[in-house]
Amino acid sequence: MPKTDAAGTGPAGHDAGVLPFRLLPLLPVLLGLVCAQGALGIMTPLIPLLLLGLGASAAAIGAVASAYYVGFLAGALTCDRVVMRVGHIRAFATFAALAADAALLLVLARAPWQVAALRLGIGYASSGLFLVVESWLNDRADSSTRGRIFGAYLVASWGASAGGPLVLNVVPASSLMFVLVGLLFATAVLPLALTQQANPAVRPQAHAAPVRLYRISPVGVACCLGAGLVNGAYYALVPVFLERAGYGTGRVAAYISAAMVAGLLVQYPVGMISDRFGRRPVALGAIGAALLLAVALGLAAGVPFSVIAALGFCFAAMTAPLYGLGAGQTNDRMERGDYVAASGGLLFIWSLGSAVSPTIAGAVMGHGGPAALFAYLAAVMAALFLFIVIRILARADVPRDQRSAFIPAPSGPPRHAQLAAEVAGPRWRRRRRARTLSE
Repeated sequence: MPKTDAAGTGPAGHDAGVLPFRLLPLLPVLLGLVCAQGALGIMTPLIPLLLLGLGASAAAIGAVASAYYVGFLAGALTCDRVVMRVGHIRAFATFAALAADAALLLVLARAPWQVAALRLGIGYASSGLFLVVESWLNDRADSSTRGRIFGAYLVASWGASAGGPLVLNVVPASSLMFVLVGLLFATAVLPLALTQQANPAVRPQAHAAPVRLYRISPVGVACCLGAGLVNGAYYALVPVFLERAGYGTGRVAAYISAAMVAGLLVQYPVGMISDRFGRRPVALGAIGAALLLAVALGLAAGVPFSVIAALGFCFAAMTAPLYGLGAGQTNDRMERGDYVAASGGLLFIWSLGSAVSPTIAGAVMGHGGPAALFAYLAAVMAALFLFIVIRILARADVPRDQRSAFIPAPSGPPRHAQLAAEVAGPRWRRRRRARTLSE
């Protein structure tokens, strides 16, 4: 009788044949994720468009977007306590109910401060939902399946995020759309509520101090912060730019969906290139290209939608890998056992950038007009580009045979970092560190 692996799902060493069966127990949590991400995807263009209809300024819309990331940041620091207290399934139900309640109350919100307060609650709940999903997947994965399980998670997450905005092409944008958002959050509970799977083991999360991470890898921290600063403002306020440029609700939704698809498509090609040629040169090239694209977008008012959509697609493709490049650069200089702590710290840095950036960009747009969004983005990327050049001149890169694997983590970040920390050695690029690099 052939020997079976630890999961008892098939002959040891033949994980490719049994992987579909290993994914079956994960379907409830993946289905819950799809519902939650679909709800979040709908809100990405919907809230800015509705606030514009209420006469809100770009600064107010930016502050509302920042509120989501403030809630997300608070959740990143505290939601694990809820999971440790009541378990994954009950915690998921709690966070989904909180998000559904906040979404339904958005139907009644008429002032930006009311929307901001409810978005803060949704940000907190979203952080908890992704914590549950990612820790569940980590618990069920092993070294032979972790990379592919993460790939399934990535596709499900970003596929739902990209599909959500397209609902606005079918249903007119109105506050009643928040009823659909609330229904999706509520429906996310059902697959896990009905599962016969046991709660995963609860493990406390580790976080590394941002100052320590900066000392280890200044470029890694700068890229993660830059990813939050750029993508937090871009996805929050580009609907304002497009609407005021006269492109209409349907085209705004299509633009956001295309940008999210671009972010997903570039992850693995960029990862393979950065594994071969180094994180910093690839980051420098991506930032330089994004800088030029931001300038082009700022000058593109009045051009056909196909042109601005193509520019936006390319811009999203260049900025989406920044977090993954920053995380990979940081992990290249750390011990393997410190990856989880590093990811917690980098997630905090990204969340901080995402929390402050929409407010700053909104204020810039209030003074300089809608196209000033891209002046702000260009300024951030110019500063990041200059910083990386200085660091390249100051310190040599990590040798190729001592690099960790690239961590695919698209821009708009649900909590990809926590799972990505465990994916540091997928089968196609698994390496053992010979030593820790000094500063």
